[in-house]
Amino acid sequence: MDRPDFQAEIRELNLAYLMLAQQMLRSDRETAMFRLGVTKEVADLIESLSAAKLVRMANSQMLMPSFRFDDAQLLRLMAGEGRDPATSSLHAAIIAAGKTLGETA
Repeated sequence: MDRPDFQAEIRELNLAYLMLAQQMLRSDRETAMFRLGVTKEVADLIESLSAAKLVRMANSQMLMPSFRFDDAQLLRLMAGEGRDPATSSLHAAIIAAGKTLGETA
């Protein structure tokens, strides 16, 4: 059985992620750092990358974006599961805000 080669999809996703991250950081750095779950050092690096370096990094065989949280309950809330689906995302945001960057990386 042939295994699919996801390299092209990974490259596209990586490039889209890096471009979005860079745009977010340049627009509202503090909010972007929180939403991306990155430290100041990583934010500085992403923000300073040239277009050529973004493309070079995107060509990595590693998927750059990753799940920020390993907390299953938090992920369920973010998916809208819970007693009240309308407030699940708010509850998830409150829990996420209480976590430090060291816990989310």
